Amino acid sequence: MATQDKLSSATRAAQALHHIDEITGAVTPAIDLSSTYARDEEYAPRQRYIYARDGGATVQKAEAVLASIDDAAGALVFSSGMAAVVTLLETLNFGDHVVAQKVMYHGAIDWLKRLEAKRGVKVSFFDQADDKALEKAITPETKLVWVETPSNPSWDVVDIEAAARMAHGVGARLVVDSTVAPACTTRALALGADYVFQSGTKYLSGHSDLTAGTFSTAHADDHWAEITTLRKQLGNVIRPFDAWLLVRGMRTLYLRYERASESALKIARHFENHPRIDAVLYPGLPSHPGHAVAARQMDGGFGGMLSMLAKSAKSANDIARFTQVFIPATSLGGVESLIEHRKAVEGPNSVVPDTLLRLSIGIENVDDLIADLEQAMERAG
Repeated sequence: MATQDKLSSATRAAQALHHIDEITGAVTPAIDLSSTYARDEEYAPRQRYIYARDGGATVQKAEAVLASIDDAAGALVFSSGMAAVVTLLETLNFGDHVVAQKVMYHGAIDWLKRLEAKRGVKVSFFDQADDKALEKAITPETKLVWVETPSNPSWDVVDIEAAARMAHGVGARLVVDSTVAPACTTRALALGADYVFQSGTKYLSGHSDLTAGTFSTAHADDHWAEITTLRKQLGNVIRPFDAWLLVRGMRTLYLRYERASESALKIARHFENHPRIDAVLYPGLPSHPGHAVAARQMDGGFGGMLSMLAKSAKSANDIARFTQVFIPATSLGGVESLIEHRKAVEGPNSVVPDTLLRLSIGIENVDDLIADLEQAMERAG
């Protein structure tokens, strides 16, 4: 039997770290639903958890699989992406300086602005499409740098190694949101990130049936211990059944991501010079400004996320309405393909072009997806 550390991360994930129940022989991890745990004969805790807010066997299993995939010193799983974001940002102190992207997960932006208004945290937002902007935004007072790559929904690419050098140069920590580029394609910790954030709802689980957020760390240090304690105190741990679903999803992560990446690239190439589309935004296309960096740091595929700029806002909305295979819904990373007119979803304060269509490519037959977009565009006129 090969030891786990000699196996690829894809194999470790597929076998959930070679899980076999010692009593029953079950190859699927069980669900531990207990809210409290008995101590042993010496009144010592039997595990690192004694109550459900600390986690449990199923939560611990999900964290172990995630840490293995990310090659991390530790991982924590939260009840939602925002629960994870809030827990990390709660470690900031008055006067701390944070640098973050102008275009990134809107929930994180909103919470940073709240901390700026209410807690005296200083926040600078930089243009992720400008490869010089991050360096200009970082100061000697910077404590945290947050990047998202590729960034949603323009899919701009940030050089993680360069971002790490700049952050560490002033003693700041680098957080990389790898929701659309998990470790099956981008090993952010190996590239220098201190923390990797992911919405577990998306590619990690992959079936649109749970809500979760995750952090993986390069260092099991005092700051990580503080985050762990805060998760317990805030009650932000994932529920056992969702943790079990997350383990199930991560077992097929590599296979799903490979299929979605292949299909997305074929769709991007098909529509790149289409008469009804002004532009296709996808880092897998050589025409994309971030293609060279993406090719260097995304070695497992460019992912299943792409955007298209239609000829008008009305045309974009109509295309989203007229698809029959694509589902008009907001999320990404599932086995089903989704389409949305992003401006209509984000509302009047959105900085997204009103002609932008965001597509999450699933695992369906790619020719069916292309044909569906073609007929929707034909109807939209």
